[in-house]
Amino acid sequence: VVLDIAIDRAACMGSGTCAFYAPGVFDLDDEGIAVVVDANAQTEDKIVLAAQGCPTHAITLARDGERIV
Repeated sequence: VVLDIAIDRAACMGSGTCAFYAPGVFDLDDEGIAVVVDANAQTEDKIVLAAQGCPTHAITLARDGERIV
């Protein structure tokens, strides 16, 4: 996967939706905030679904500097 994944920790509410859609890529840390564990653990389409499913839009995806989600 050649996606740049960014998480706005201030916006994340810890719903875990990202980890549901893309397990292994996202997880919640000890504070209940999303973190990227392994950007290559799932296919790109699952990572995009996870970002799109984030209730607070805390996940940003970019490819070659261009935002896709």
